[in-house]
Amino acid sequence: MIICIDVGNTNIKYAVFDGNALKISFRVATEHKKTSDEYGGQLLSILKNGGVSALDIKGGIISSVVPPLDYTIERMCAVYLGIKPLILAPGLKTGLNLKVDNAKEVGADRVVNNVAAVKKYGFPLIIIDFGTATTFNVIDGKGEFIGGVIAPGIKGSLDSLVNGTAKLPRVEIEKPSSVIGKNTVTNMQSGIFFGFAGLVEYIVKKIKREMKLEKVKVIATGGFSDVIAKEISCIDNVDKLLTLEGLKYLYMLNSAED
Repeated sequence: MIICIDVGNTNIKYAVFDGNALKISFRVATEHKKTSDEYGGQLLSILKNGGVSALDIKGGIISSVVPPLDYTIERMCAVYLGIKPLILAPGLKTGLNLKVDNAKEVGADRVVNNVAAVKKYGFPLIIIDFGTATTFNVIDGKGEFIGGVIAPGIKGSLDSLVNGTAKLPRVEIEKPSSVIGKNTVTNMQSGIFFGFAGLVEYIVKKIKREMKLEKVKVIATGGFSDVIAKEISCIDNVDKLLTLEGLKYLYMLNSAED
């Protein structure tokens, strides 16, 4: 078995695969002050509850956009799993051409999503990740990453709205029954939900126009992907495990080289 770990700004996502079969997947909050021992104890507890023995994990791979946690998570893997994980960094084989101004600027999570989406869905593609930021990744007709869009994340936008005002409450992110809200809560839900639905539709429309291709599949992933996808028709597939499956593929690709 192998463990795939995606360290994001808001959550750390884990998945354990036995070959191509997913054994368990889960996410925990990203906490900068946690030690490798704290993360390790948490990991072992969740694995045990899920019926997975840490002794059966023979390898792993980490993707991270939070550099201060890189050493912490690597050490956790070494101490609690007894493995030296692969790290998604320059030099690791991905099979993806990055046709952008500076490939080093492309986040590890975006690279993994692109690799996984191309392998699973072919190309051309637009991959939308509803994470801490909302990212749009564009794969052209040659299967190359040609750039994209970074927009604010849904939760971060709500946090900004609440923290920047004195009287607005924190609300659940869900679709209200009407775009015209009748109270403060539904006013806010309408703005967040329909605002992001409109943002996604408009950006996808503009990207497709610039690509000048008739058929471009749109794949959505990330925490709020299924919520927004129910409202708009431009999203073809929702794939919540895209990043973790991409890490599994990259592990297999690079282990085959050994």
